[in-house]
Amino acid sequence: MFSPNTRKAAAVLMALSLGAAACTSDEAVEATDEAVEEVTETTEAMEEEAMEEEVGTIVDVAVANGSFTTLVAAVQAADLVDTLNSDGPFTVFAPTDDAFAAALDALGLTAEELLADTDTLTTILTYHVVAGEVASTDLSDGMTAPTVQGEEITVDLSDGVKINDANVVIADVAADNGIIHAIDAVILPPSVVEALAAADEAMEEEAMEDEGPGNLIEVADAAGDFTTLLAAAEAAGLTETLAGGTVATIFAPTDEAFAAALEALGLTAEELLADTETLTAILTYHAIGGIQTSDGLADGQITMLNGLEATISVSGDAPMINDATIVATDIEASNGVIHVIDSVLLPPTP
Repeated sequence: MFSPNTRKAAAVLMALSLGAAACTSDEAVEATDEAVEEVTETTEAMEEEAMEEEVGTIVDVAVANGSFTTLVAAVQAADLVDTLNSDGPFTVFAPTDDAFAAALDALGLTAEELLADTDTLTTILTYHVVAGEVASTDLSDGMTAPTVQGEEITVDLSDGVKINDANVVIADVAADNGIIHAIDAVILPPSVVEALAAADEAMEEEAMEDEGPGNLIEVADAAGDFTTLLAAAEAAGLTETLAGGTVATIFAPTDEAFAAALEALGLTAEELLADTETLTAILTYHAIGGIQTSDGLADGQITMLNGLEATISVSGDAPMINDATIVATDIEASNGVIHVIDSVLLPPTP
């Protein structure tokens, strides 16, 4: 079978050769040469036109390539086919199927879940598209370019060719309405990265809330203001007790409160921690057995874990225990509650 172009060229040659037969030999040769040249030019022009017709749009090229099935599905789901089939021109940094698989795994999503979220999908896809035709030879190290999505991508030529953190694995794939560069990772706009991080943090907080608060030691540690108190509990051998099944209410001095007490006593933290007998007496004077929330505190005496009494006063401007102001109340733990105080309670001497 002959192609239409071949049949057309043959017809032109036949017509010209018949015409040349009526001429002189010199004229025939000249006519034939001209005919051959004309046919060659016609054939080349038709071949170039055919090649141009065979390239297709960016979407056509991506479909024909076979390595961008997830990208094509995403473009269809986001209703961007008509856009990428339009005149453009566009430059598309196209993640391969392997790149999408890795991204889905990292995000903990299935392809179906991603395709269903069309808003996020559109944001991500348009971040892979730059208006205009940008060939690999147009790229320079450190250059930035605004995407159709609105945020910028960054080019890094220090080790190969990178767009943000994605490597360009195939460059300069031509299409009728632009150019494609294949990349080995899905690139995310900074706004999407921030949104995902915020969502992860919210999920972690929700999970922690579902699990409930930690024990007294864990809650104090998470608060970050009780490093000296925790070190003292460890030195006195009370950590396991307060982290275990013991239920207690702790009046917890802050690090600032401990610093002021050490200065008043003329001691270093190391000296206090080394005197475990005194340390235990002080620490057990900061706790009572059971859970006592702030609404149950009343003017009067309470017995601390070491058997000595402390004075509660709630009738003034701020609730107090002995001379310490209770600055925060009712911090819940799984095995008790913490009330924060602004000074260290010293047990009364016999």
